[in-house]
Amino acid sequence: MVRSGKGVREVARYLGYTPGAISKWVARADDLPSNASVIPTCSSRPYHHPGELSEEIVERILTLRQERHQCAAILHHRLLQEGIEVSLVSVKRTLHRHGVSRYSRWKKWHTYPPRPMPEKPGFLVQIDTVLDGAPADRLCLYTLLDVCSRWAYAVPVLHTNTYESFRFVTGARENAPFPFRTLQSDHGAEFSVGFTMRVLHLGMAHRHSRVRTPNDNAHLERFNRTIQEECLARVPRSLASWRREIPEYLRYYNTERPHMGLSMQSPVDILKVFPSY
Repeated sequence: MVRSGKGVREVARYLGYTPGAISKWVARADDLPSNASVIPTCSSRPYHHPGELSEEIVERILTLRQERHQCAAILHHRLLQEGIEVSLVSVKRTLHRHGVSRYSRWKKWHTYPPRPMPEKPGFLVQIDTVLDGAPADRLCLYTLLDVCSRWAYAVPVLHTNTYESFRFVTGARENAPFPFRTLQSDHGAEFSVGFTMRVLHLGMAHRHSRVRTPNDNAHLERFNRTIQEECLARVPRSLASWRREIPEYLRYYNTERPHMGLSMQSPVDILKVFPSY
C-alpha cells in the first residue's frame, strides 16, 4: 500500500498499527526478493541479560570444576573465598549450561499424577520403610496406612528392596478388609520402576510423593512415629521380638485404640460406615 502511493500514517490507521512499525516493515521489505510474500519477524528477546555473569566469572567456574570435579556448593564456597560474589544458583546454571553438571541424562524423573482424594478405603494407601540402627546392625520395618480409615499394616524385615516391597504389599492386600486402588510411596530405591510394574500388573496404581511436599505422606509418617513410641520402644530390639509383638499391636491399633483424627474412633469403626467393605 505504501509503494502504491499511500502515506505511512494513512496505511497505519487503516491496518491498526503504529507508523513506526509500518516504516520498519517497509525498510525490511526493501531487502527482500521481489517475489517475497512474507516479511520475517525478528525476536525481541535480548541477546544478553543485564545481570548475567561476566565471561571471567564463567571461565573461573569452569576452571575450578575441571580441577577436581567438585560439586556446585563447594565451587560456590571457593569462589566466595576468592572474593567473587556469585549465587549458588548461578553456579549450578553455569555448570548445566556448559554440560558439566552432575545430573545424569539417564536419570528417570518421576511424574506426579493428581493425588486421589481418600473418599473411600483403598483410594489412597501410603507405604513407607522405617530403618533402625547402623547399617551393620540394621532392622527395617515396612509400614502401610489407608488414609481414609487409618487402617494400618506393618512387617519387620532385615533388608529392603523391590522384591520385599512387593511381597509386603501382597501380604497387606490379603489382610486388608478392602481392595487397594492407589499406592503412594517416597522415592526410595525399594519403590522403583520394578515395584511400579509389579503393582500395575495387580491392578493398582503407584504414585510417588511430590518432592519438597512433606504433607503428601503426613498420615503415614505420624503412624511411623506412633508405632515406634507405643510398640518398638517397649520391646527388645530384635527381629524375633518385632515379629512377635507387632501383629498384636496392629490388632490393638486397628480395633481398640482411639484416634484423635477419627473423633476417638478406631479404624474398624470407620470401616463399618462403608457397608461394601
